[in-house]
Amino acid sequence: MSEKRKLNFGLIGVAGYIALRHLRAIKETGNNLVAALDKFDSVGILDGFFPQSDFFVEFERFDRHFDKLKRQGTKIDYMSICTPNYLHDSHIRFALRQGTDAICEKPLVLNPWNIDALAEIEQETGGSVYNILQLRLHPVIKKLKSDIENGPKDKIYDVDLSYITSRGKWYDISWKGDIHKSGGIATNIGVHFFDMLTWIFGDVKENIVHVSEPHKAAGYFGLERARIRWFLSIDTNDLPETIKDKCQKTYRSIIINNVELEFSEGFTDLHNKSYEEILKGNGFGIQEARKSIETVYSIRNATPLGLKGNYHPFCK
Repeated sequence: MSEKRKLNFGLIGVAGYIALRHLRAIKETGNNLVAALDKFDSVGILDGFFPQSDFFVEFERFDRHFDKLKRQGTKIDYMSICTPNYLHDSHIRFALRQGTDAICEKPLVLNPWNIDALAEIEQETGGSVYNILQLRLHPVIKKLKSDIENGPKDKIYDVDLSYITSRGKWYDISWKGDIHKSGGIATNIGVHFFDMLTWIFGDVKENIVHVSEPHKAAGYFGLERARIRWFLSIDTNDLPETIKDKCQKTYRSIIINNVELEFSEGFTDLHNKSYEEILKGNGFGIQEARKSIETVYSIRNATPLGLKGNYHPFCK
């Protein structure tokens, strides 16, 4: 019986912080990184995973390298994309036209119509696009979804989502601080939570934004099975005192009908699980991402209501 071939990967955006999780996932699923691209050359991280990987700082040379590999008969199976949000759809198109499938960080794209365009290219090329929606693979979240599905069908849940993850002054200077490149706070740090909530509680029926600022956003969703108040922030001052006292920089909380959902653990290997599922043919495709992209697009373009109605208590 012949030994299973290692799959070959390319990776765009290898200098970004999220790339580490992709490098680890490629390595720990037993596969190989052929080449990586980033305009920044501080990529010594490759030594710990794929020291033999080719590396490029110019897209044109990266493109030429993959074209040469293809002509030589080297099969590239997947392109992992860890670039700034506004570049995702361009790099996905490149991957599909190279004959590889794409594995892309969230948010898949910034606007709903970008999804339609990618769906067309998927059809044209026969390739597949997978989005990293790792919260759907978290054991606690999977159990919650099962509990809701098996609970009373007519029950409406009250949910408070709070996510505060401190960022320094660099954030505003980087692409993340530019709403045209990142999509703003709700898109950049909220999209996977919104995906998870609509996956569990159903479609958005009502979407109200109370606060929309460069460092924080808050609002209310009426979903099919839940009333959700949400608050997102990168401002250290918004952290609860108990978290500050522990010198911690991140606070995440989901309270459902006055009961805290404990899911602080279990995040470390979710990218590995995502890759394992994708390689088994069970990844989350383009259409899986549509609801959350539509949601954050609506938030980005809404007029904030201010502190009226059913707003999150952290707004005070």
